[in-house]
Amino acid sequence: MTTAGDIMHRGAQWIPAHETLDRAAQLMRELNVGALPISDENERLCGILTDRDIVVGCVAMGHDPARITAGEMAKGTPRWIDADADVGEVLREMQEHRIRRLPVIRDKRLVGMISEADLARHLAKDQIASWAQSVYATTAMH
Repeated sequence: MTTAGDIMHRGAQWIPAHETLDRAAQLMRELNVGALPISDENERLCGILTDRDIVVGCVAMGHDPARITAGEMAKGTPRWIDADADVGEVLREMQEHRIRRLPVIRDKRLVGMISEADLARHLAKDQIASWAQSVYATTAMH
């Protein structure tokens, strides 16, 4: 059985909720990633911050990224997967919630992230196609 821990990329880092978005952008550049899990004061997942969140939710709104915190950008219920979860569970979680990045947790600690690139490297073409169709499916505009 292939698990989340088998396909994740290791070395994922939290951005504390109190850190500012300019620091988050610097960390993204240093790590060469487009998303960071946001941790609360107890190092528990409280959200995910993407580079797009910083651009669209802060900069494009005329806000100063040095004055807005990662925690202020955290919205909704953060999704995650246990490191021992089967890849099928990973796909279901990402498809059901239409997400492209998934933190991997072991013993309540962040151990990695699963991104689209990780799926592409480890899954069969039909699995990737099914995942992409459900995550990127457009909904009718009413």
